[in-house]
Amino acid sequence: MKLFATSLLAALLALPAMSSFAAGEAAPVAAAAAPVMAAKPDLVKGEATFTAVCAACHGADGNSGTPGYPKLAQQHPEYLVKQLQEYKSGKRKNAIMQGFAATLSDADMKNVAYWATSKKAKPGFAKEKELVTMGERIYRGGIADRQVPACAGCHSPTGAGIPAQYPRLSGQHSEYTAAQLTYFRDGVRTNSLQMTQVAAKLNDKEIRAVSDYIAGLR
Repeated sequence: MKLFATSLLAALLALPAMSSFAAGEAAPVAAAAAPVMAAKPDLVKGEATFTAVCAACHGADGNSGTPGYPKLAQQHPEYLVKQLQEYKSGKRKNAIMQGFAATLSDADMKNVAYWATSKKAKPGFAKEKELVTMGERIYRGGIADRQVPACAGCHSPTGAGIPAQYPRLSGQHSEYTAAQLTYFRDGVRTNSLQMTQVAAKLNDKEIRAVSDYIAGLR
C-alpha cells in the first residue's frame, strides 16, 4: 500500500512537467494559427521618404504643381501602393518612376502612400468650357452606342473613387488624366485591362473632354 502511494505521488508530481511539455509542443501550432497583424504605416517615415524621393515632382504636400505629374494627396493608399509595386516590377512602364520605386521596400511604399493620403488635395478646375458638356455627359452617362460605361460608376459622381478598388480622380490635372487615357488606349499602359477596354473606345476629343471635366470635379 505504501509503495502504491509513493508511485501515485511521483506520478502526480510529474504531471506539471508533462503538461508544460505538451503546452510547449502545442504553442507553435497555436502561434501559426493566429492571424498575422499587419504593421501600421509609419507616417513620420512616410513623410521623410516622400520629401526625399517624391516631393520634387509631386509637391511637398502631394499636390503637384506640374500638369504632367499627378496629384497624390488624398489618393487611396492601396492604389498608390499598387502603382509603386507595379512600377518596381515593370508591369507599369515609366523609366523615371521605375528607378524611384526600385529603391523602395514594401514598408516604404506603405508609409509613403498613407502619408500622401493624409494630405488634403487642392481642388482643380476645367479649362475648356466648350468641352465641359461633352465631358460631363461621358463621365456621368458614358457613351451608350459604343458601350462606354459611365466613369462615375466606378470613380463616383464626385470623383472620390472607391477605396482599395478605384482611384480618386477629383481635381486631377487634366493633362495627366488625358495622357493616361491615351496610354491605356494605345497599349502603352497595360496594368488595368478594364481601363484599356474603356479607353480603346474613346477618341482624342472625348479623352480631352472627360479629362477636363474631371479636373473640375469636387
